[in-house]
Amino acid sequence: MAFDSDSHAALAALIDYAKQAGADGSEASLASRESISAEVRLGELEGMEREEGRSVALRAFIGKRQAAASSTDLSSKGLKALAERTVAMAKAAPEDKFCGLLDARYRATGAAPDLEQSDTARPSPEELLDLAKRCEAASLVIPGIANSGGAGASFENSYFVYATSDGFEGAESGTSYSLGTQPVAEKDDEMERDYEWRTKRFFADLPSAEEIGRLAGERTAKRLGARKVASQKATVIFENRLAGRIISPLFSGISGTAVARGVSFLKDKLGQRVFAPDFEVREDPFVKRGMGSRWFDGEGGAVKPMTLVEDGVITTWLLNASAARQLGLEPNGHATAGHGGPPGIGSANMFVKPGEHDLAASMQNAGKGLFITDMFSPSLNMNTGDWSVGVAGYWFESGEIAHPVSEVTVAGNLLDIFARLRCGSDVDKRGSLEIASLIVDDLAIGGV
Repeated sequence: MAFDSDSHAALAALIDYAKQAGADGSEASLASRESISAEVRLGELEGMEREEGRSVALRAFIGKRQAAASSTDLSSKGLKALAERTVAMAKAAPEDKFCGLLDARYRATGAAPDLEQSDTARPSPEELLDLAKRCEAASLVIPGIANSGGAGASFENSYFVYATSDGFEGAESGTSYSLGTQPVAEKDDEMERDYEWRTKRFFADLPSAEEIGRLAGERTAKRLGARKVASQKATVIFENRLAGRIISPLFSGISGTAVARGVSFLKDKLGQRVFAPDFEVREDPFVKRGMGSRWFDGEGGAVKPMTLVEDGVITTWLLNASAARQLGLEPNGHATAGHGGPPGIGSANMFVKPGEHDLAASMQNAGKGLFITDMFSPSLNMNTGDWSVGVAGYWFESGEIAHPVSEVTVAGNLLDIFARLRCGSDVDKRGSLEIASLIVDDLAIGGV
């Protein structure tokens, strides 16, 4: 996407003001966002919010010193004041030998691909309110559902432009539409909650309000009658919609910043088998309508499809310019925009290779165990990989659901868990991580 003229002029002026103030180099960005959300509970409006914001940010360099700041004042006077303030801060900052603009040879080049990130649909506040009410109403008619934690529908439109003093210019825009509800089931003084939600880039890709509400109600009603199980080791299956929470420490652990600081349980695992053989995690930033798609990273860096875990082996770190310099490696397109601060590290769309067995077959093969559908209060030691989490779900026997389970924990060391993870075939595609249910044998369950 090309710059619009106003954004181009604002960032060009900001970079020029920084140079006039004495900066050796700089990067500037402009972020614009508008959103509308409607919240209901038991059919009544709980809240309606509309937000609009536009801001500019500058990161300036004086030798190996840097500083960053942002402002909502886009006037010439405001841009000049921001540049002068940021450069003055940089002059007083301590030296950072790893700071600086991304080397131009690593920059994204060519025309921006059409990743279909922006829809033209603009639902009104009344339409969002109607969606939320219909979604909640569809959950409340499910037998066993007696109350509601509320429902919500939202729309967001964002626009981000980025420019550097050495000539890079890039822009991206995106829309997102979300809808979900959280019913409450009650029986004999017992209360259970669950939820269902969806977020999509295109409005027409959202499931109907009635479908989301029905799924939420059915999930919640099934949790009535939950009880604890005895402490033991057994097969644990993590439902696909939350399986990403088991994998997410991988992405934190292979962040170049964490590795460089030595605060990752994976810091010495590059090139080693950490997951089971055939386990694979791919990244693709060019998926049309993908929630994590992009054609340049937060420093203007080129991005590309990558395999992060191949046959169980960690193949790469996630690097921005600073982390790459610290580790003596080349940046690989994983910077996130600082917009008022130094760049961070993040990833694009992720895909975990599915296995051969669906959920029913996985339960049948395991015989008995715990099927987890909700997780809360996780605890992770990033230095050691020791991990525990409170869970709820279902106990299964002879491959069939026996009864709901709540108030239990599962725990272990992630290096041990990763080495034994197996994937089901029931891929969930609701976010930027596409993943199936994950199975771990002999995991410690803390119950009664």
